[in-house]
Amino acid sequence: MIVVNDPIIGVGPTAELSLRVSVATLSRVVFPHPADGIPMLALEHKASLSSWDTEALVDVKAQPFGGAIRILNPNRLFTLVGGFNFDNQRSRSEGDFRIYIRPASWEKVRDFCLQNMAEEDDPDLETDPTRELVEEFEDALGIQLQADHYDVKPIGIVVEDEPARTANLRAAGAPTARIYRVYEVQVLDPALCQAMMINNAAHPTPVLRRLAFDDAHNGGRGRANAMLVAAEEEIRAAFLAVPPEIRGQPLPFAGTLLEENVAAVLEGVQVPKYRHIRQ
Repeated sequence: MIVVNDPIIGVGPTAELSLRVSVATLSRVVFPHPADGIPMLALEHKASLSSWDTEALVDVKAQPFGGAIRILNPNRLFTLVGGFNFDNQRSRSEGDFRIYIRPASWEKVRDFCLQNMAEEDDPDLETDPTRELVEEFEDALGIQLQADHYDVKPIGIVVEDEPARTANLRAAGAPTARIYRVYEVQVLDPALCQAMMINNAAHPTPVLRRLAFDDAHNGGRGRANAMLVAAEEEIRAAFLAVPPEIRGQPLPFAGTLLEENVAAVLEGVQVPKYRHIRQ
C-alpha cells in the first residue's frame, strides 16, 4: 500500500478542482475453450447490494479485470498541474489515480500519463496489471494466480477526453475523464482454464445475487465475485449488434449487464467516446 503523507494533497472536489480523472488498467483475459479451442473471454462478474429490502435490488455486472493505476510519485504530478486532490480517503491512502484537477489541467495530466505509460519501469506510475489480476482472481476463484499461469502484453491505451458522470459510489455523479492502459492476458494453464469454466457455470446471475444478499445479512458488505466466461466472438457480436452510440452504455448479455468499458478491450468494436492509441 502507498501512503501519501504530504498534507498539501487533499481529498474531494473544490470549486477549482472540479474535474475527476480516473486512470486504470484493463485486461482482456482470454484462453482457448478446454473442449474445442474456441477463444474465450473472461470478465469479472460482480454483485453488490443496493438495498437491504430485497434480493432483486442487487446489482450484477460484468467488467474487464483491472483497477486504478497507482501514483508512485504524487509530488511530481502535483507540481506539474499546480495541485490536485484525491477523490476520497481510500484513494489517497493507496495512491490510486482517482483525482480531482482543474479542468484546464486535463491535457497536462493526459500527456503525463501517455508519456509515462510508454516507459518501461516507470518511476511515477504503477502500470503493471499483475497486482490487480492476482487480487481479482483470488476474489473470483479462490486461486492464487502464478506467473507461469499466464502471459501478458500491452496492446494499447484508450482515452475518454469528454468527461462523463461516474457511478462510483465514492464520487457519485462527478464529471470524470478516463484513461485505460489495456493489456491482453493469455491464460496458459489448462487446469486454470477449466476452473474458470466451472466457476462461470456455477455462478449465473441469480446465484451471484443470492450470494451478495446473504453476505450482507451475515455481516458482510453485500458483495459476491465470480467470473463470466463466454466466447469472445459472442461478446463482440453483442456490441456490434447495437448502434455505436449505445456501445458506451451497459449492455444486457446472458442474463447480466456488461459494463461499458468491456468494449474498450474488444478488437473491432468502435465506440465514439473512445480514442484508441496503439503501442
